[in-house]
Amino acid sequence: MSVAYDYIVSEANPLDSIEELMESHNWVFNRMSDEELMVQVTGKSCSYNLYFIWQDNMNALQFCVQYDFQINKSEMDKAARTLMTINENLWMGHFEIPKDTRTPSFRYTGLYSGLKQSADADTSHVSDLVEVALSQCEKHYAVFYFLSHANDANEQNLSLALMETMGES
Repeated sequence: MSVAYDYIVSEANPLDSIEELMESHNWVFNRMSDEELMVQVTGKSCSYNLYFIWQDNMNALQFCVQYDFQINKSEMDKAARTLMTINENLWMGHFEIPKDTRTPSFRYTGLYSGLKQSADADTSHVSDLVEVALSQCEKHYAVFYFLSHANDANEQNLSLALMETMGES
């Protein structure tokens, strides 16, 4: 059995569709260049900076959501172990804490070459991506906040912050 696919190389910049999505949510965004777009969004727990970076020669879109705080230098070793625990349970994307900024962030890179899609499908895909990323950031907010604000984040408290919870208080 053979399956035929309609492959294309995208000539459109997906940031154009992302601008439309941002406007539909009435989010103020900054198109820094043809390859970069940034928007700040207020979540339930904090404000997030969302970055979209288009890599034309690879037909890839990198998406990053940054928290609005830094991890304490003294907690970076614990943060690295915590990242491993969180990332091994993610289906898509990953969390990271760059050494230079110590700002926790969620990152995902998607390829845009391949199956032909409409502009609506493109916008829907990005909308889903933003929703998933923000929900992951909200889910793990407590542990990153703890690592950034506690004087001594012990393993017991970190494991409590990583626990799955039901509902909200």
